Amino acid sequence: MTRLNNLDSELAQELGDFPEDDLDIVFTPKECRTLQPSMPEDGAELDSHVRDCVQTYVREWLIVNRKNQGNSDTCSLKNKGSRKDFHKTLQKQTFESETLDSGDANFQAGPRHVPALPEEASRTTLTSSDFDLRSLQPDPRLENLLRHLSPEEFERQNEEARRTNRHAELLALYPAVDEEDAVEIRPVPDRPKEHLGNRILVKLQTLKFDIEIEPLFACIALYDIKERKKISENFHCDLNPDSLRGFLRSHTPSIDLSTQARSAVFSVTYPSSDIYLVLKIEKVLQQGEIGDCAEPYMVLKESETGKTKEKIEKLKAQAESFCQRLGKYRMPFAWIPVALTSFFNLSTLEREIPEAEGLNGRSTSDKRATLLQARRFSERSLSSEDSYSVSNFKTTSLTLNTFFKQEGDRLSDEDLFKFLADFKRSSSLQRRIKTLPGTLKLEISAAPESLGYCLTPELLPVKPFPENRNRPHKEILEFPIREVYVPHTIYRNLLYVYPQRLNFANRPGSARNITIKIQFMCGEDPSCAMPVIFGKSSGPEFVQEIYTAITYHNKSPDFYEEVKIKLPAKLTEKHHLLFTFYHISCQPKQGASVETLLGYSWLPILLNDRLQTGHYCLPVALDKLPFHYSIHSPEKVPSQTPPVKWVEGHKGVFNVEVQAVSSVHTQDNHLEKFFTLCHCLESQVTFPIRLMDQKITEAALEHELKLSIICLNSSRLEPLVLFLHLVLDKLFQLAVQPMVIAGQTANFSQFAFESVVAIVNSLHNSKDLSKDLHGRNCLLASYVYYVFRLPDPQREVVKPGAGSSAISTESRYYTFGRTSAVSVGSKLLQSRVISCSNPDITVTQTATDEEVKNIMSSKPMDHSSSRMSFYVEGANDMPSVCANSRPSNKKHFHEELALQMVVSTGMVRETVFKYAWFFFELLIKSMAQYVHNIEKQDNPRRSRFSDRFKDDITTIVSVVTSEIAALLVKQKESEQAEKINISLAFFLYDLLSLMDRGFVFNLIKHYCNQLSNKLNSLSTLISMRLEFLRILCSHEHYLNLNLFFMTSASAPASPSPSLSSQNSSSCSSFQDQKIAGMFDLSAEYRQQHFLTGLLFTELAAALDADGEGISKVQRKAVSAILSLLSSHDLDPRCSKKEVKIKIAALYLPLVGIILDSLPQLHDFTIADARSGKGRTGNPEEEQESPGAINQNVALAIAGNQFNLRSSGISLVSMAYRQSATLGPDTTRNLLICFLWIMKNADQNLIQKWIADLPSMQLNRILDLLFICVSCFEYKGKQSSDKVSTQALQKSRDVKARLEEALLRGEGARGEMMKRCRIPAGNDRSVGLNENLRWRKEQTHWRQANERQDKSKAELDQEALISGNLATEANLIILDMQENIIQASFAAECRDNLLGGVLKVLVNSLGCDQSTTYLTHCFATLRALIAKFGDFLFEEEVEQCADLCQRVLHHCSSSIDTTRTQACATLYFLMRYSFSSTSNFARVKMQVTMSLASLVGKSPEFNEEFLRRSLRTILAYAEEDADMQATPFPIQVEELLCNLNSILSDTVKMREFQEDPEMLMDLMYRIAKGYQTSPDLRLTWLQNMAEKHTKRKCYTEAAMCLVHAAALVAEYLSMLEDRNYLPVGSVSFQNISSNVLEESAVSDDVLSPDEDGICSGRYFSESGLVGLLEQAAELFSTGGLYETVNEVYKIVIPILEAHRDFRKLTLTHSKLQKAFDSVINKGQKRMFGTYFRVGFYGSKFGDLDEQEFVYKEPAITKLPEISHRLEGFYGQCFGEDAVEVIKDSAPVDKRKLDPNKAYIQITFVEPYFDEYEMKDRVTYFEKNFNLCRFMYTTPFTMDGRPRGDLSEQYKRNTILTTMHAFPYIKTRINVIQKEEFILTPIEVAIEDMQKKTQELTAATNQEPPDAKMLQMVLQGSVGATVNQGPLEVAQVFLSEIPADPKLYRHHNKLRLCFKEFIMRCGEAVEKNKRLITADQREYQQELRKNYGKLKENLRPMIERKIPELYKPVVKVHSTRESFRNHSFRKYDAQTSSQST
Repeated sequence: MTRLNNLDSELAQELGDFPEDDLDIVFTPKECRTLQPSMPEDGAELDSHVRDCVQTYVREWLIVNRKNQGNSDTCSLKNKGSRKDFHKTLQKQTFESETLDSGDANFQAGPRHVPALPEEASRTTLTSSDFDLRSLQPDPRLENLLRHLSPEEFERQNEEARRTNRHAELLALYPAVDEEDAVEIRPVPDRPKEHLGNRILVKLQTLKFDIEIEPLFACIALYDIKERKKISENFHCDLNPDSLRGFLRSHTPSIDLSTQARSAVFSVTYPSSDIYLVLKIEKVLQQGEIGDCAEPYMVLKESETGKTKEKIEKLKAQAESFCQRLGKYRMPFAWIPVALTSFFNLSTLEREIPEAEGLNGRSTSDKRATLLQARRFSERSLSSEDSYSVSNFKTTSLTLNTFFKQEGDRLSDEDLFKFLADFKRSSSLQRRIKTLPGTLKLEISAAPESLGYCLTPELLPVKPFPENRNRPHKEILEFPIREVYVPHTIYRNLLYVYPQRLNFANRPGSARNITIKIQFMCGEDPSCAMPVIFGKSSGPEFVQEIYTAITYHNKSPDFYEEVKIKLPAKLTEKHHLLFTFYHISCQPKQGASVETLLGYSWLPILLNDRLQTGHYCLPVALDKLPFHYSIHSPEKVPSQTPPVKWVEGHKGVFNVEVQAVSSVHTQDNHLEKFFTLCHCLESQVTFPIRLMDQKITEAALEHELKLSIICLNSSRLEPLVLFLHLVLDKLFQLAVQPMVIAGQTANFSQFAFESVVAIVNSLHNSKDLSKDLHGRNCLLASYVYYVFRLPDPQREVVKPGAGSSAISTESRYYTFGRTSAVSVGSKLLQSRVISCSNPDITVTQTATDEEVKNIMSSKPMDHSSSRMSFYVEGANDMPSVCANSRPSNKKHFHEELALQMVVSTGMVRETVFKYAWFFFELLIKSMAQYVHNIEKQDNPRRSRFSDRFKDDITTIVSVVTSEIAALLVKQKESEQAEKINISLAFFLYDLLSLMDRGFVFNLIKHYCNQLSNKLNSLSTLISMRLEFLRILCSHEHYLNLNLFFMTSASAPASPSPSLSSQNSSSCSSFQDQKIAGMFDLSAEYRQQHFLTGLLFTELAAALDADGEGISKVQRKAVSAILSLLSSHDLDPRCSKKEVKIKIAALYLPLVGIILDSLPQLHDFTIADARSGKGRTGNPEEEQESPGAINQNVALAIAGNQFNLRSSGISLVSMAYRQSATLGPDTTRNLLICFLWIMKNADQNLIQKWIADLPSMQLNRILDLLFICVSCFEYKGKQSSDKVSTQALQKSRDVKARLEEALLRGEGARGEMMKRCRIPAGNDRSVGLNENLRWRKEQTHWRQANERQDKSKAELDQEALISGNLATEANLIILDMQENIIQASFAAECRDNLLGGVLKVLVNSLGCDQSTTYLTHCFATLRALIAKFGDFLFEEEVEQCADLCQRVLHHCSSSIDTTRTQACATLYFLMRYSFSSTSNFARVKMQVTMSLASLVGKSPEFNEEFLRRSLRTILAYAEEDADMQATPFPIQVEELLCNLNSILSDTVKMREFQEDPEMLMDLMYRIAKGYQTSPDLRLTWLQNMAEKHTKRKCYTEAAMCLVHAAALVAEYLSMLEDRNYLPVGSVSFQNISSNVLEESAVSDDVLSPDEDGICSGRYFSESGLVGLLEQAAELFSTGGLYETVNEVYKIVIPILEAHRDFRKLTLTHSKLQKAFDSVINKGQKRMFGTYFRVGFYGSKFGDLDEQEFVYKEPAITKLPEISHRLEGFYGQCFGEDAVEVIKDSAPVDKRKLDPNKAYIQITFVEPYFDEYEMKDRVTYFEKNFNLCRFMYTTPFTMDGRPRGDLSEQYKRNTILTTMHAFPYIKTRINVIQKEEFILTPIEVAIEDMQKKTQELTAATNQEPPDAKMLQMVLQGSVGATVNQGPLEVAQVFLSEIPADPKLYRHHNKLRLCFKEFIMRCGEAVEKNKRLITADQREYQQELRKNYGKLKENLRPMIERKIPELYKPVVKVHSTRESFRNHSFRKYDAQTSSQST
């Protein structure tokens, strides 16, 4: 570390080699809303408190910045800006998947004919639509394809092409890391600003009555009726026409513009539906009651004619005379309420809540609580963004036509609230109050941010203030209903006086029309009235007096006046309010004056130097004011001569309320006392001083001040917050300012510190104050950031003692030495000593580094006892002290603060560390200012701060660390620990810029060690250290701190880097060993690159660990590194290539870590289970369906036993991996880091490294690349959300989120989860700091609407970026593969690497790729084929097959360039395979098979383009001059014709895409057509299996695989006879009787030795095992567990023969599972439901008159299948042309409409003969291997389906199908149909047997089910059962039948009844035992009914038919067993007659 500063390498310079001090101390002026800041009036001499306040409000902010900060900040706004337009620089990448969308939209639109299928599926008929290839035009060819090039040249050209046009910053394309982890973002606190609530603008437009006779005056205010509080000051407004205003000219000396406002801005902090705007109207006083004066308004209307006009003129004249005489007096007249419910509508509030969090910058999520329940006030709802509850109402214009007349005796606010409450209830007061007709028009809207020409409540102009001014708008001051916690930031000093009630009832003399003149006096002389009262409308701005409105003839009037006074800044004893009471005579009397004096009262403004506010009841003096009255309050006037006369003998008769809104008067005793005492210290005062009602002498000053400091925290929270800035400033001043009081040194620093701690604690604990995402109280954060500055170095303050005037010259004073600190007590001392021997404070004697030695080893005991915080100053220096005090002997704030933190104890200490962030930020800011002030920039960092201070810092860090550990051990406190941990990290982060870095690194090291020693839970430990390191690494000089320029690829650093070794790069052999070392996390690396080393160590530990909660930690670790890399990519300082190479070298060890974690990565190849296009990754589906049938599963199951290499198996090197430990997101983030390093590192270095790697490692790299390919596959536009890893990796934190959503953030991780996420990147955010609470798209339940939330442009832009990311990522992978090929083939170790490389390439071809990538990829492939052709065709057979398939797929691409490349590659492949070793036969076979499987699998496959490609290949063959002499061109042509015919099958399949059954039939036939070509048949069987799996028909899919396995078995048994192998398809009979079809392959058709035949991977023992295991999985998914056993019976012998015990274990565990399932789910399983479907009508083509049995999923109802088929065929033939036949009776074709298609659907049940039932015992056996089904049709002889019992017949129909279900299709043809008819008596016998069975079952059920039993009983013996047993008996048994043929049936029915009645008896008995007491009656009823039934049946049951009991003659029966009893087969004729 020592040489850190002198390593001057150019690159380090590039990155701004540690700029020595990049500190920037900025003074930014406060932004002021008004043109001039609000200041006290000029010329007033201010007392010190007011001066301090004003000073605090106007001085600038002091902000400490670091110049480069933000350069590397991952989420800094800068990067947002750069990302904003970033997408414009990108090229659009073309993806096949997106070109298809548009092209195929019109496919299959109109009604179309369902084409017929030929009967016999022979090859010839199917491809009858053969298409002549030569008729097509070939695509353009690649011109230089056939030129001869050396492989090296080929590779070089490819590389050049690849390197051009690449995107430089990979991570700029990557979606930003999840902000949940972005702890390094420290939100900049909001600037303190004046609080404004929700602002509404109210404009008064018209106010007039039906007659206009006199001027009227309006005044508006807001009232909250629930809180019963007036919530705004008054706004006075004058809407009179000029003519009427003229009446008052004599009374208005001047009219100021500010009084002419007609619009007001009201502010509402707590909107609610109870807020009313009340407009009161006054008029000039005139004679008469209000009612009399209002009379004309009620009866007269303005009119042109006659009497009315005269009356009005008269009234007008009268009014004018009153105005001249009484113009300055008013009387109440009318009022009108306006409900603001619709504006503060609660429903809008609630609706707004979800979005509110976005609007409101610092949301804490209890928003809803704030608004709705408690509506508690907190800073949150203050920010101006918060106006959401109002912002959503549109401008509303209101017109109101009814005014309420004022009632003279009900003018008080109390009365008003009663009226409003009534009004709210019924919205009409008409019944009780008279109304006046009139018009009031007003417009209410949300106030815009800036209104031109607006005045504050103090009448200061607000910016912007335009030149041309009309009427102003006025801001109206709000009186919030609850506390507002926003510190004052402007000077405001207003007083409001509310006279309320006067009681002159007992005053002698005439006092009726009473008014009060109110004045604010500064002395007793009448001329001392001050013009500080705000005027009303249309008058002067300020007046000296105001008169209250008069109620006519009322001796005890109520008043509603509000007098607003601008308080002088300096108040004295003389200031007082003077009230003068007058009687006003309304009628002019000769010689009498208008006013008659009634009395006086007054109120001193100050009491004991404090502003008086509150409610007063004052006495009134009658004649004159007492002498010197104003010093006393009226109640306490001393007695005088002559005595003063009082109304009612000095009783209080006048009620008045005074309230202040002031930012200088605290109105809180504790604060008042504290400020007063502080000022005593600061300015010269004379003792004793008076404080409240106590006198304080100088001696008591220190004690009182300490008390007041301690009590500060007892003050109410609101005033404390309001004056927070000043209080903290003062406390910090006290902490460092030396005091001498009365000759004694006073030390307040400890008290001041403890008080600060207490305040910090209470602010954090208050529920009403908001916190930011790191849990920092917003008010304190703003204070530190903007307001705090070092306390002024004030001169030493010495208060001379009473006697001593001289001061000794050497007055040195010390703040307490440790030992003598009596006041603080010895506890502190002990704690200090203890803390020094505290084991946590490591004292390393052996620190290697010199400097560290100095820091760490100073023995703490030395100054444990004698440390002082001291200030030594000679008194004789005093004059110069201020100018330039010697720094050595002054207390420095940072030192004092650190000291106090160290020595604090008990609760104080606990709080300090709990809210350490505040003290840390104070330390940092004060240190920064200190460094700035002393201009020590030149000094080395090491000596900037004293050793003692460094010791304190070490101690603090150590103590905080142990505090964190202690909290983590208590599980509950982990959230707290997390916050402290983060604040500690930020502290060290800041220290890196201020202190010596070696010192800080040591602190970091101790932190890490200390935590490891204390914590046993690994995941917590790593998590803590990670967040800690993540913050440190976000430092802007992170790269320099890590000495990144020492990692040089050319010279691996030696352990002690000296410049010489740095520059010597001669030792090259030494380097080769070193290169591999560069990729490992060595001790040496960790020493040199300290922070990165630590971070990598944590990552490695996290990846190794396992245990609870570890996945979260892994995510954190990876995202920390990713965010670092992103920051380099976004840092303009790092854009040069050389710098990037150096930086990448710093991260090389990460490669090693990633390779080691390979087995834990999430395997995207399996998760995505390539299912063609629709990979949206829906987690639900993902989990239900076992991965689509692809080789992955087969091989993963088959394991790697038989050494199969395959494209499907995801990662060869980890065959047995059971589960992925890293989540998809984490894996993806880790892989992008890997790609970043590979992209930016020095390519030569990478090649050297690869060349030295053992092949095992190289294979791992290939495996890693394989995963990368699938991971960065382009996901398409529609789902380019965050990362489409399974639509938001469902499990992650959904629980936490839900919990949080429910508890609104009081959830498990509470505050920490309340992360304001700044969505960096992706430009989702509209504004820059729209800190959305939890990203919408991260909440699972918002997923559905997510699509519509984004505009098309946004989606396009995201798609553009993700397309570029996919391309770039794949190109990096391609570069890597080229590196591997070149490096390893140079070293000749290509044994199995080529296969690996090919595997990755093939995988990448299988993903959705851009044309850019494909071009390069195909080029690489061609180079490979050219270079290693032979090897490829011989060794890598399987890879070759896959390759063929992928290339063919791209040959069918709709994009020309892709097609051109693919054709060229395919032709190249054929050509090389022919010329190399004549392997062409095999390639031909592979291509043919590939096409077959392609056709089967891919639905959006385009045969037109593929044909064109085939034509192009043909063209290549014809143009290839070198080959013309060989048979090659002819063979190519043959192959192409064959491919063409396969294509024609596809065309057919296309047509049945929508009809799954038909499609399956077709595929079935195609497969049958390939009977002679096993490879292709197998391929088609697999295609069918895929299709079935997609439709969730798992059993059928499994059957397809069983058939495929049988095929393989046939082939294997031909090849060699091994006794453990199955003997062909016969062995599979137990699985399915249908398998025998596969044995058709006989020796003459097929000789397995022929080249290219049966070469597929499945024709081997392992292939067989793979197929069967896959089948078993599917059977298990389909619930056929019994079959699983049969399948494994074939597998187990093979596994035994291979001695594969691991596999056997697995197999047996699966068998165990299967049998368990049989036991547990036996009867509960749902097998299929079967329907007979008949098609009738020529429209069906060859389906006409065909009958099928369809197998549908379990519990499919008839309407469902009917709806499906009707819908499908309706689409084909048109809806009107399809009809479903509702019954199941035989269909008569002649009666059908030939133009229609008829479908008949009947539910059928499996049918078994009696002898079969003996074998089919279990539920499964009754549902498996079914080929006979039965359905029943009821009918009567006359054609109706149902009739009476005696005529009800039944037809049972039995169908036999061609194959047994389950089969490889879901519908099978019916090949035979039999019918039986039951006569009515046989039907009755069947019914009775069924009833008896039900009864028996219900009776014997275990455990008994009373409900069930009662149900069955009710149906059997219930009295009113229609067609019940009794009726059946009466119909069939009452008579002996005439026809002897029916004797047997009669007898059988009789016996049935006999059994039935017996069972009924049993059931009734059983029921008796089951019933509860309340059912006794019911039981008796049942018994009675049973008795009745038995009685009624007895005669019929006992009557026997005598003939039947004669001796029996042997009858000769020819009938089959199962028709013995009841079925009678009719001839066809009889049946046709009967219908």
